[in-house]
Amino acid sequence: MENLSLAVDDMLATQLAGELHTLIGKFRQRLREQASMGDLTRSQAAVLRRLYRDGPATVTALARAENMRPQSMGATTASLQSAGLITGAPDPDDGRQTILSLTPDCMEWISDGRAARQDWLHRTILAELSHTEQQRVMDAVALLSRLVESERK
Repeated sequence: MENLSLAVDDMLATQLAGELHTLIGKFRQRLREQASMGDLTRSQAAVLRRLYRDGPATVTALARAENMRPQSMGATTASLQSAGLITGAPDPDDGRQTILSLTPDCMEWISDGRAARQDWLHRTILAELSHTEQQRVMDAVALLSRLVESERK
């Protein structure tokens, strides 16, 4: 009987994993729709996200973090500099390197985008979910947080 229970749990976990993966993808798409990154490529958007999250970095460090060749990252960052989204300054420890960071205008643009996504989500929760349903989502968020924070195996 225990083997049957384990098999049912395994099948349920497989189904849940697939459904969560699909749902999270759709959820991310809806959030992206609320504050578009404009005409940026995926690589450009990834660089901006990384600089926003991790702070200033060199082209080499960005390339390593994004699993790109330094030459490709150089082209990506050059286009972002031309667009006025990032700026470079000499590395005080190594004058051969340039430290890249987000411009104040880019920081404001990212902040505005985050606020737009947060506002959409807040309005949608209020419009679509009852108080009881909101509590159920809070419970689900706690469970999903446990999954995200679990040790990688």
